[in-house]
Amino acid sequence: MRFALIGAGVIGAVHARLIEALGNEAELVAVVDRDLERAGKLVEQYGGRAYADPAEAYAAGELDAVGICLPSALHADVAIEALHAGKHVIVEKPVDITLAAADRLLAAQRSTGLTVSVISQRRFQPPVAQIRAAIDTGALGRVTSGIAESAFFRPQSYYDGDDWRGTLAVDGGGALMNQGIHALDLLVWMLGRPVEVSAQTGRLAHEGIEVEDLAGASIRFESGAIGLMLASTAAYPGRPVRLTIHGDQGTAVLDDDELAYFASADAGIPKAPVLDGPSDWGAVELAHLAQYRDFIAAVREGRAPMVPVEAGRRSLATVLAVYESARAGRPVEIKED
Repeated sequence: MRFALIGAGVIGAVHARLIEALGNEAELVAVVDRDLERAGKLVEQYGGRAYADPAEAYAAGELDAVGICLPSALHADVAIEALHAGKHVIVEKPVDITLAAADRLLAAQRSTGLTVSVISQRRFQPPVAQIRAAIDTGALGRVTSGIAESAFFRPQSYYDGDDWRGTLAVDGGGALMNQGIHALDLLVWMLGRPVEVSAQTGRLAHEGIEVEDLAGASIRFESGAIGLMLASTAAYPGRPVRLTIHGDQGTAVLDDDELAYFASADAGIPKAPVLDGPSDWGAVELAHLAQYRDFIAAVREGRAPMVPVEAGRRSLATVLAVYESARAGRPVEIKED
């Protein structure tokens, strides 16, 4: 599959490396960035041609799919442009920063019939797949609660490095929208449809930003299950994502990218899938690569990807409800549409 990347920054370089690692499955044929010199540097390393505008790359007629690696507020509109040009899309998280934008993208995906996947690579990690399999097979019984911790650290220089970081208009949010959303996505994937949130947020350790560096939330799900979420960029030195899922017949814990604990009243540990990729890559990198493979397979097989727009929208809706609840000082309902 022939890819163009829109955005040649740090995330664009990550995606270029993923495409290269796919070997014969994928080829990078274009890199688009308003900074043509920056696009050129990525092309020198990974191949393809550099363009300053997506329309120029689409007009070349040699693309199958587009990877969107831009600041969050640009995701949906750039993805929609790609869909209207006849290209499949894999877009970085979050799907965008407003539900209106996510809904525009969802409408464009449905009207074109093309494939769109939102990056949520942690779903592809083998221990995460084991926990999901334990839920699906009933090994945990009725799922009753979950706890997701994304206790990361970002120095002040992280926010100072780009003028859009930490802004409401472009970043859309802070520790939850941009870091914790991965753990939140797993919590929502495991527990189902969220219906109500009660939350608090704070800005405690960083200056000159408009967004939170700490968020805590209690989430009630349609099933009756309760989820707790902590997201931070103010937890030095930072810890790996930790996810705990409790059921009335078992408990599973993900910690440091491993299945750290598993107990079931009447079932063994589900078999873990094996991810292919470079031997020196970490667990999250291999999972990222697995999502690219799922996206390519979804296009070829004419099926939905494992993380469609609807999944990205649900996670975004939960994040925005957290923010609304924190502002209002009361519980907030989460509406699916």
